Amino acid sequence: MSAEVEDVADLVIRSRRVVLPEGEGPAAVAVRGGKIVGVYSHDAAPDAVEQVDLGDVALLPGLVDTHVHVNEPGRTHWEGFASATRAAAAGGVTTIVDMPLNSLPPTVNADALAVKREAADGQCAVDVAFWGGAIPGNAGDLRPLHEAGVRGFKCFLSPSGVDEFPPLDEDGLRAAMVEIASFDGLLVVHAEDPALLADPEGPGYPEFLGSRPGEAECRAVERVAALAGETGVRAHILHVSSALCLEPLAKARREGVRITAETCPHYLTLMAEEVPEGATQFKCCPPIRSSANRDELWRGLADGVLGCVVSDHSPSTPDLKVPDFAAAWGGISSLQLGLTAVWTEAARRGHGLGDVVRWMAEHPAALAGLRGKGAIAVGADADLVAFDADAVHTVDVSTLHHKNPVTPYHGRTLMGEVRTTWLRGRVVGNDPQGTLL
Repeated sequence: MSAEVEDVADLVIRSRRVVLPEGEGPAAVAVRGGKIVGVYSHDAAPDAVEQVDLGDVALLPGLVDTHVHVNEPGRTHWEGFASATRAAAAGGVTTIVDMPLNSLPPTVNADALAVKREAADGQCAVDVAFWGGAIPGNAGDLRPLHEAGVRGFKCFLSPSGVDEFPPLDEDGLRAAMVEIASFDGLLVVHAEDPALLADPEGPGYPEFLGSRPGEAECRAVERVAALAGETGVRAHILHVSSALCLEPLAKARREGVRITAETCPHYLTLMAEEVPEGATQFKCCPPIRSSANRDELWRGLADGVLGCVVSDHSPSTPDLKVPDFAAAWGGISSLQLGLTAVWTEAARRGHGLGDVVRWMAEHPAALAGLRGKGAIAVGADADLVAFDADAVHTVDVSTLHHKNPVTPYHGRTLMGEVRTTWLRGRVVGNDPQGTLL
């Protein structure tokens, strides 16, 4: 469990609850030059310039959130790189991957990616990577985007909510898959079948929920899986909210299709039966579903059908969250709260911190090809989180770093608190120290 440290380490962090790939237990982690250079037994670490003893506070790898809508440039009043990455750090997230839409221009060609990078440069508290977008007519831009460093390509099968990022039809989806498969890239898909979606028949949550049935997700997943099998592309299903998707995902995997899937904290912790009347901060697409559906999603995680838990942080200004569920913007703001929300429910269901780390750090890092992220291991970046798993706190929206004070978690009591976040061995503070990956 150790590696030699040639010189005095910059930092040694001890905890009786270090979450390592092989399990949780007492250990000491040595850091030099921003990298983890040794993992030792609790009392056998080398000398270091700085020694930190966390006691029973757990030490986790920094989380990797591969589903974040930052919205800068163009809609920076919704969210920006400075505010989003501060929120991420406060929530134990040390790397985010920014989605290609809701910013202007959307990241659908290499020039737009350059604009996005320029907007982010010098603002970020944590590391930031980028998705590209696959929209009608831009198949020729996908390889240049890949070569410019995007981690994969997002597409919609139903309207995205913004006119500048239209969905792909059957032919467009196949064309994108063929092109992305040609360089072994990754396609990440918002999977809802538009033929099964409708306008809500009333202003309340039940009408909104009925307008986006689980069958719409299931049918779209079946379509993506079939085309992925045909083209050989690597495909990933975003924000699975319906347990109806689990069997077609499992079936496709058994048949050798290269397909993975994620879900989100709100689908694992919230439920339709408890959405208050008029509480449009709970609106997202696809929607939060029933308690029974939530239980099935947890089983999908335990079985490995769902591999990642990421935020789908999709904020807006408060004025877009009115007047009712039929008209309000659909998006949950939760980047700062994902770890504590998931841990609260995971612990209640008998899962350990190692499970949460696998879902929220290891697997998302692997999905996006972020080497050196998502695990406490020799050679990895020293992205670390001191997490008091037993602390209890009540969410107050005024304490969040998100640009706009809108979240369904306000007033909820959650378990766990992030005490300190380190990025490459440095405590994340007010100075931007993130890197654009």
